[in-house]
Amino acid sequence: MSLPTKKVQDIINKHSKLEKDLSENKIDSKLFAEKSKEYSDLNEIIKFAMEYLNFEKNKLDLDKIVNDKHNEEEIKNLAKIEIEELVSKHKENESKLKIFLLPKDEADSKNAILEIRAGTGGLEASLFASDLFKMYERVCNKKKWDLEIISLSKSDAGGLKEVIASIKGKNIYSVLKYESGVHRVQRVPDTETQGRVHTSAATVAVLPEAEEIDVKIEEKDLRIDVFRSSGPGGQSVNTTDSAVRITHLPSGIVVSQQDEKSQIRNREKALKILRSRLYEYERKKIDDERSKARKNKIGSGDRSERIRTYNFPQGRVTDHRINLTLHKLEEFMQGEIFDEVIENLNLRAQEDQLENIN
Repeated sequence: MSLPTKKVQDIINKHSKLEKDLSENKIDSKLFAEKSKEYSDLNEIIKFAMEYLNFEKNKLDLDKIVNDKHNEEEIKNLAKIEIEELVSKHKENESKLKIFLLPKDEADSKNAILEIRAGTGGLEASLFASDLFKMYERVCNKKKWDLEIISLSKSDAGGLKEVIASIKGKNIYSVLKYESGVHRVQRVPDTETQGRVHTSAATVAVLPEAEEIDVKIEEKDLRIDVFRSSGPGGQSVNTTDSAVRITHLPSGIVVSQQDEKSQIRNREKALKILRSRLYEYERKKIDDERSKARKNKIGSGDRSERIRTYNFPQGRVTDHRINLTLHKLEEFMQGEIFDEVIENLNLRAQEDQLENIN
């Protein structure tokens, strides 16, 4: 289905108006950064929009040259070549404009809450959960993102049963949102004497970090329980009831926090996680309704979906959603080629969306 001319004209009109308003300082100072960003985004697409609208006129001019009996064959052949190039360019422009016009995810610009939990596989799963967290730490360091651990629970083997962290920077959620799901590892554990490959897993959840303005939590909807913090093996690590468990009664979502010695700090951290889980809970309800009418291959965010396998004996990482296999596992775990996988996932997500609007 071709792109409606009106939509393309709207892009050009919006660009012209913003250009005029910015040059004449007609933009409210509070909105200046937002409008400047919008103008910058339009600048990247305006050339394709102009070419798209001029396509019919340019093609008509070339058709006239081809159909003119008085023109020499050489001139006509050159015009035919130009028409082929023009049609090819028109299709490219249409694809770029469709991607630009795809609905934007309002959460893409938000910070993120990263949750990693050891899954099936016992102690080996907790060691893999730790390796995954280190990988995300390296990605954050390379991108100069700020990572702050909210809560962390270690296993007896020195791995991680669970870790929850806040990641802050530019457009964090847009980069990490496709990491949600089951990550499977295949490798020979250090404790394995027969050299057999074991399979274990860890679950990753990435939530957009919600602000108070995004989610309003009513005190009457909460049940707050306090208890004593416990360490590995269940021994008490605090003599006061500093740990906090918050239950959101309408949704049934439960968040526990015990890393801080202060009950107030644990409550603050628990509410921060709860707010993000509620925000994602509401987003998912809306998205599920939309999904009934469309078929998406990736980006479902289903935490039970196996999304990636890390095979250490073969040195490969495979993303099952896009059938992408890279024999660069070590580089991936070091955060070196993380962007390559994310770019491929984004490309497929765009293709899925374009299929749904065509």
